[in-house]
Amino acid sequence: MESTTTVSKKMLWTGRVLSALPVFMLLMSGVMKIAQTAEVVKGFATWPPGSAVTIGIVELACTVVYLVPRTACLGAILLTGYLGGATAVSVQLGGAAFVMPVVCGVLVWGGLFLRDTRLRALIPLVS
Repeated sequence: MESTTTVSKKMLWTGRVLSALPVFMLLMSGVMKIAQTAEVVKGFATWPPGSAVTIGIVELACTVVYLVPRTACLGAILLTGYLGGATAVSVQLGGAAFVMPVVCGVLVWGGLFLRDTRLRALIPLVS
């Protein structure tokens, strides 16, 4: 999905950097859920057993789909759903923790927008 034919190098690299930020956060989060770190076990104490691992697998799968240039747009859509759920849970728990999944989603789409000409053709914000 990544096309450099009409993407400036500056825009392409800015998009890659913006995309890398949420990818690193999501990979770290997914691995921590699967590894069942002490923080994760404490945070998921009221959830059904094994749910953290399942959520971690879904998180990693969506992130991998986003990483593949050909399926990056599908990955962004899947991550939007995942991050929407994370936002909803964060709002339910209270506090300002809901900001992180929202910022992560904005970075996912912003990075993809800058590096993909087809997405920019659908949403012509920049010329």
